[in-house]
Amino acid sequence: MSKPPASLVLVARFGAAQGVRGEIRIKSYTADPLSIGDYGPLCDEAGARKFEIERLRPLKDDMLVAKVKGVADRDAAQALTGLALFVSREKLPPPDENEFYIADLVGLAAVSPEGEHIGQVKNVVNYGAGDILEIAPVAGDTFFAPFTKEVAPSIDFAGGRITIVRPAEIE
Repeated sequence: MSKPPASLVLVARFGAAQGVRGEIRIKSYTADPLSIGDYGPLCDEAGARKFEIERLRPLKDDMLVAKVKGVADRDAAQALTGLALFVSREKLPPPDENEFYIADLVGLAAVSPEGEHIGQVKNVVNYGAGDILEIAPVAGDTFFAPFTKEVAPSIDFAGGRITIVRPAEIE
């Protein structure tokens, strides 16, 4: 998967088709899952395809069921399974003090506690056990570090840097 433009923020992902009338499940990544219906049309990671939600209802926890404009049957809904959904950053509310969007971490310089440049945050992924920073070092292969207070004790957005304390298993 390529990186979406910086102006787009991942907010949800299409799941499986729900029933036979074109409804589809959506896994929401927003604090209030139903708020994804408030941002206007969602788009794919390239910003090329738009998806307008006509109806939205909760299913369980962060899983919703949606009727998407132009998706008329189960086959059309099933074709969207797994597609990541984005919204323009300017449509999102500003984060509260001491809060940030995970997307804000991408592009930050990764530095050691002593200020030595380690690399740059290339991506933030989550495979179910918590957020993980993908860091492209100055030289060598990309490495992953858990996004925890112990590993990333401070973030300076104004300075464009995040302090990384490399765990012993990451050398």
